[in-house]
Amino acid sequence: MDSYNLIQKIAIYALPVLLAITLHEAAHAYMARRFGDNTAYMMGRMTLNPLKHIDPIGTVLLPLLGLIIGGVLFGWAKPVPVNFGALKNRRVGTRWVAAAGPLANLGMAVMWVLLFKLAVGVDSYFSEPLALMSQVGIQINIVLMVLNLLPVLPLDGGRIVESLLPPGMAWKYSRLEPYGLWILLALVFSGLLSPILRPFINLMYSLLGVLM
Repeated sequence: MDSYNLIQKIAIYALPVLLAITLHEAAHAYMARRFGDNTAYMMGRMTLNPLKHIDPIGTVLLPLLGLIIGGVLFGWAKPVPVNFGALKNRRVGTRWVAAAGPLANLGMAVMWVLLFKLAVGVDSYFSEPLALMSQVGIQINIVLMVLNLLPVLPLDGGRIVESLLPPGMAWKYSRLEPYGLWILLALVFSGLLSPILRPFINLMYSLLGVLM
């Protein structure tokens, strides 16, 4: 993709990135409402409209800088507001609300794999752009899924771990949440995040490769 200019790269990346963040956040909102919390629904966040989920810095600026200077795309969307105290069966509800986002990314990764198969199997003008877009879709969804499953609050993996721990340990674990962002930033700038994620990303590529 190095031969493509910035405008062409943006055209290839835009749809997969917007779908990845939009469906991830909408899935959280849907699952929260299903378990009794209407906060995100009432705020208009249970929607497939990407404008409702875009964070100017995390969704636009950082990915754009990543395209310009190269390297791994890194960013985030506006997190869906969830009142965990309003969930029916709080521990089970928390677990499913947290898992909904990564599961949405897994579903999208499978969808992009199937579209990639279609692109390479059909000889047309759209085959190459669709194949490139599909590769981006697979990559961004796998990375988002694996990253969000890290057992660090407030990431989804942290919420899942918290919901599985005994109440006393869960309370102690929850007190680490204010430091979660700093932990992630430390992993990013120390260069440790990529080696931690890579084995799980490679595993997902291997599993999805069965479909290709």
